[in-house]
Amino acid sequence: MALTLPAHPDPLADRLHESGLLAELAHGLGGPFHYLLPHRFDTNLTAFRGALTDAGVEGRVYYAKKANKAGVFVERCAAQGAGVDVASLGELRDALGHGVRGEDLVVTGPAKSTELLRVAARQGALIAVDALDELDRLLTLREARPPRVLLRVHPRSQPGSRFGLHEEDLNEAVHDCAEAGDQVRMEGFSFHLSGYDPQQRADLAGDLVELCLKARVLGLQADRISIGGGFAVDYVPAEAWQTFLDRQHPGDYHAGKTFTASDFYPYHSPVAGAGALAAVLAARPAGHGESLAVRLRQAGVMLLLEPGRALLDGAGSSVFTVQGVKDRAGYGIVTVDGTSLSLSEQWFNSEYLPDPLLLPALSRPVTAEPYRACVGGASCLDSDLLTWRKIAFPARPYAGDLIVYPNTAGYQMDSNESPFHELPLPPKVVIDCPDDDARPRWRLDR
Repeated sequence: MALTLPAHPDPLADRLHESGLLAELAHGLGGPFHYLLPHRFDTNLTAFRGALTDAGVEGRVYYAKKANKAGVFVERCAAQGAGVDVASLGELRDALGHGVRGEDLVVTGPAKSTELLRVAARQGALIAVDALDELDRLLTLREARPPRVLLRVHPRSQPGSRFGLHEEDLNEAVHDCAEAGDQVRMEGFSFHLSGYDPQQRADLAGDLVELCLKARVLGLQADRISIGGGFAVDYVPAEAWQTFLDRQHPGDYHAGKTFTASDFYPYHSPVAGAGALAAVLAARPAGHGESLAVRLRQAGVMLLLEPGRALLDGAGSSVFTVQGVKDRAGYGIVTVDGTSLSLSEQWFNSEYLPDPLLLPALSRPVTAEPYRACVGGASCLDSDLLTWRKIAFPARPYAGDLIVYPNTAGYQMDSNESPFHELPLPPKVVIDCPDDDARPRWRLDR
């Protein structure tokens, strides 16, 4: 019996699928595409801001631009007064070009080029300094306005992380900022953590609050901390996820492909999105009797956060057209007009697990005979599989049908894109969905 892993119900997506619009777009665009729902981004942003307000914490949300290159989400940040997290000169320029003010940017990432540091300082962006030599280059820029700086702390709970300043370098950086006087605005500290454990994030945030208090003794501003991203998205129901983890084995995949549970993103999370932020704020940092929210209020420290995937939850899907189907013993191989490079989990030798949906072409009859099949890409690489798993489609796919991968806006659309074989990159289509029964409207993302 085939394993299924359906995404959470989405009535709006169902309405789009039934409208015939996706088939028209596939025909008009002549290939695969991603569709975007920017109003979902707005809803998620409002929820994160609500979690801060409910906890009585002053805070700021920065959208992690790396999660999706679409311009529309940056435009929504500009319209909503949210910040944007960028990690390259290209991302910084793109954010400015879509209307985000320089002072609403935070520049993260590992070692930054001198040109990126110069432009960021000139625009008044907040810069997360990752190394002593980076701070030295910032202090020698001599721009008209002093650079705004966060010092990124190496996480002791993840000693293998390549990010952040170890204790000795951190102390030196703090004293260098103090000695630089009005040549720099040292506004606080930040960290980068892998994983989704609210307690681990609260523990390190508590440490950063104490660092702010110590830095103020030296005359530094030190009134904010950034806890980065790492707010999970809940893609699938709990029972289906647990059943999948318990039962999945090589026979469920084309060519006996092997995956372990640790290879997969945690597609079910009981605490997700803005709820995960609320859990971090409610947690008590190690060694403290009060919650993180209380500690922040007591110390007068602002909380910055940089969600990406969680702001994009439900904000888009990926659509491919079936080019052909071949039968194998016990299952089939469906080939679509795109490649696995458009679903970025393959980059991590993993699999995007929420079940893709089959939308049969309107011009053909549909039988109700279930059909198991993996989904292959259009390249001549044996490894080009969008889905290695033998999906339990409700009917046999045929050329011209659409296959829709749900909820792919967060990291799946363009982290690993490539025009291999001169195949076009899937364009992004922005869809405006009215609340009434009016036909959705669309435009290409800018």
